[in-house]
Amino acid sequence: MMGSSIHLALTFSLLSILAVGGGTAVLPEMQTLLANQFHIDHTQFVHIYSIGQVAPGPNMLMVLIIGFKVAGLVGAGVVLLSFFLPSSILCFYAGRLWNHFADNPWRRSIQDALEPISIGLMASGVFAVAKASIISPLTAILGLLALYLILKTKLNPVYVILGSGALGFIYQRYLQLL
Repeated sequence: MMGSSIHLALTFSLLSILAVGGGTAVLPEMQTLLANQFHIDHTQFVHIYSIGQVAPGPNMLMVLIIGFKVAGLVGAGVVLLSFFLPSSILCFYAGRLWNHFADNPWRRSIQDALEPISIGLMASGVFAVAKASIISPLTAILGLLALYLILKTKLNPVYVILGSGALGFIYQRYLQLL
């Protein structure tokens, strides 16, 4: 238990520091580390990620479920501190330093350089989850339908996610048998 807690702390502290652009940016690396070190396969990861998307609050609270799965309540607490504390401390001090250099012309250049990096990291996170989630023609259709509804309507994404889940359940449970 103690060994897995230390391992969780080191893993999620590293992910915390690497989370430039938000938690989505580290999803591919998180997925790989969880599979290799904690035996959480892609399907389990997608399920945990989905719960994080539907649950109220920040979606990266999903890491608590991972910690709980690996080492119980202690693991959840370790992951909570390890994932959120290092990046919070880094952001606090980086923000102070950033404000100190508010009048320097190179500050805007750094911001301009970091924006596409952040977008690319977030896109890779979306791709990693999509790659693990789209496993059949049905899941591809549901994914495209959800994307369309979210982009073209004002529907709350929670309803889109729940509706997609309900349609997938109905298909698997009742229609696939026909």
